[in-house]
Amino acid sequence: MRRKEDPRLLTGRAQFVDDVVLPGMLEAAVLRSPHPHARILGIDVRAALELPGVFAVLTGEDVRAACATPQPVVWRMIPDQRMTDQYALAVDKVRYVGQAVAVVAAVDRYVAEDALGLIDVEYEVLEPVVTLDDALAEGAPLLYEDWPDNVSCRQTIPKGDAAAAFAEADVVVTETLTYGRQMGTPLETRGAVMSWDPFTDQLEGWMSTQSPNLTRDLLGEVLGLPVDHIRVRTPHVGGGFGNKFDFYGEEVLAALLSKRTGRPVKVIEDRLESFVANAHSREQRIEVSVAAKSDGTIIGMRGTVWAVLGGQLATVGIGPCWLSMALMAGPYDIPNVEATVVGVVTNRSPYGSYRGWGQPKANFAHERIIDKLAHELGMPANEVRRRNLIAPDKFPYPSQVFFYDSGNYAECLDMAEQAVADRGWAKRRDAAAEEGRSLGIGYSFHIEISALGPSKIMNQAGLQHSSFDEEVVRIDSAGGVTVRTGLSAMGQGIETALAQVAAQTLGVPLDTVKVLHGDTETNPFTGYGTGASRGAALGGGALLRASSRLRDKVLRIAAHMLEADAEDLEITDGVVAVKGAPGGPSVTMRQIGDAAYRRLDGKLPDGEDPTLEERDVLDPDNVAFSYGTTAVLAEVDRETGRVELLDYLLVHDCGTVINPMIVDGQIHGGATQGIGGALFEEIVYSPEGQPLTTTFMDYLIPTASEIPTFETLHMTTTADHIPGGFKGMGEAGTIGAASAITAAVEDALPELDLRLTRLPVTPPRLLDALTTATPKDPS
Repeated sequence: MRRKEDPRLLTGRAQFVDDVVLPGMLEAAVLRSPHPHARILGIDVRAALELPGVFAVLTGEDVRAACATPQPVVWRMIPDQRMTDQYALAVDKVRYVGQAVAVVAAVDRYVAEDALGLIDVEYEVLEPVVTLDDALAEGAPLLYEDWPDNVSCRQTIPKGDAAAAFAEADVVVTETLTYGRQMGTPLETRGAVMSWDPFTDQLEGWMSTQSPNLTRDLLGEVLGLPVDHIRVRTPHVGGGFGNKFDFYGEEVLAALLSKRTGRPVKVIEDRLESFVANAHSREQRIEVSVAAKSDGTIIGMRGTVWAVLGGQLATVGIGPCWLSMALMAGPYDIPNVEATVVGVVTNRSPYGSYRGWGQPKANFAHERIIDKLAHELGMPANEVRRRNLIAPDKFPYPSQVFFYDSGNYAECLDMAEQAVADRGWAKRRDAAAEEGRSLGIGYSFHIEISALGPSKIMNQAGLQHSSFDEEVVRIDSAGGVTVRTGLSAMGQGIETALAQVAAQTLGVPLDTVKVLHGDTETNPFTGYGTGASRGAALGGGALLRASSRLRDKVLRIAAHMLEADAEDLEITDGVVAVKGAPGGPSVTMRQIGDAAYRRLDGKLPDGEDPTLEERDVLDPDNVAFSYGTTAVLAEVDRETGRVELLDYLLVHDCGTVINPMIVDGQIHGGATQGIGGALFEEIVYSPEGQPLTTTFMDYLIPTASEIPTFETLHMTTTADHIPGGFKGMGEAGTIGAASAITAAVEDALPELDLRLTRLPVTPPRLLDALTTATPKDPS
């Protein structure tokens, strides 16, 4: 089935933010700090203002005077967390290279860039705090002078009695893991076009955002403007990956510049800016221990997530790192857990959203410690997994924080092992060994939180916004179907998925359904936006209920027209007829539309309202957990340290599958990003706090030549609390990739006592590990 969005995307007819051109539009450029840590002593913008073509220049003091509040943080899960209240432009200090200091609006980007060079900023350079250890060191420079140290927050969430479990354990294993700093690197960089009408005080914006309603509300909060004065339009989004969920200062700056100049203003970040101003993610140090019996049963777990935050909190605050802590135990039935998260500010770019949020790090923790425990006990790692996976009869399962809704985890693991056996991976490994080559097989098991909601529970957890979804479906007077959604299309196929739900429920051809999105004024409110693997689950679930009610109305009208009982009718390809009576009396959807909108007399039943429209709001009782097993066949070049992925298999369960091709594509795309984090991608800073990876020559992302052939096998365990049984899967591929790849690399070197604990596993790091690893004890 061809995706509905693809013809526009493939022929270049899709509109993106940079395609938006308005009469009289100006372009903006942002002056960014070259220092990781410095006090701003003064800013002289007079020369920039005198440059021909410049219309306005703003500094931090201008922004603070114009804004009602600083940049918002929507996730506040730790009540006593120290907040880093900052405006869209730095006011007193800069705390990372790339922090916005001033902004210029001019006739075009060239003039605006020239004007930046005329702005004189006087800095008092301060000692930077670059690494986690730097920030935690006694006497470390303080990023915020009114704090006693550089710790923004600390929280421990227990389950059971971990101390007692560790005291009675037969074996205890401990690991310290380091997950490298990454970012989403969407193909389309961030951008916005803002137009503030001076006569009506209405603000209209075109933005590359995953969350149009959230963005509108946050703009109103920051600018002190009623939301009915703000309209956010979201054209196609050229990749989001979580980076475009966050709310950024540039959107506020473009709005303020438009208000000051009376003209629309466009701001588009270039690729260099994106590496320092876009949300960073992933970086953590994780200390994890498990207590187990001699048979491999895990009875306790302890862990600490050290979150390496940036110089200020992003929109999601400590959220991703908090989730790493909350999901530390993963899919395992561990009765006693004590997990802690510590958020530490450093002179790095803000830490925000990226596909998978905190889940890849949590997975790396529980899967790496499972592998180490198995090694300690002399057991296969999958046998240890199997002995500890949550059993089907224990669902809904109360974890440390969440209730897991449903699943058959052991079957999923068995299915993956059987698939690997059927494909002869072990034989390929053994044959390669005879040729002097080093192949290995690695596994990981992941869970994925999806269908984010319900709003009340999310609010109690610290979310300063809702997380429900609203969908509208309408049949017009000619029988065409229109779905309106507040979700953003960013390549994930949401138009096709929603169209399928509506078409199948209503019984109409897919090509008669169109899906409209990307406009807060004409489309319904979606509480959280597109993220957290919630689009198909919540959007599809709400649309299913709305379409079912609309289908019932269509059948009532058709029953009246056909003088039949509605229960005896069915809709097939847009035609309503009596079940089991081919060739009998029928009415088309066009005739139904005509009866509901135009010629009502005699066709519309008494008491039935005209028009054909339904809306539904889904705010579920619980989130939904999908899950899966990743298996990887990898080859290690012992001379160069290069890792080549030869084959890649995922067994996955996301409940009811709407479109298998889209599901597979999402999983494979996520796995590609997981591979990047495992082997290639890392944002690196110098000891002085300067970012060293600011182009794709330095920050390596996997290309087609590094990506193996993917294969996905499906299971179905429905989410009973979600209409249709849908679960999300957009982040699944990213979660278990690193764990499986590192396990495969270790398996490829069976004679060495090798433990890979730092990501990414680059060739130099692997060569170093090979040099220092000791031979295994033959006994």
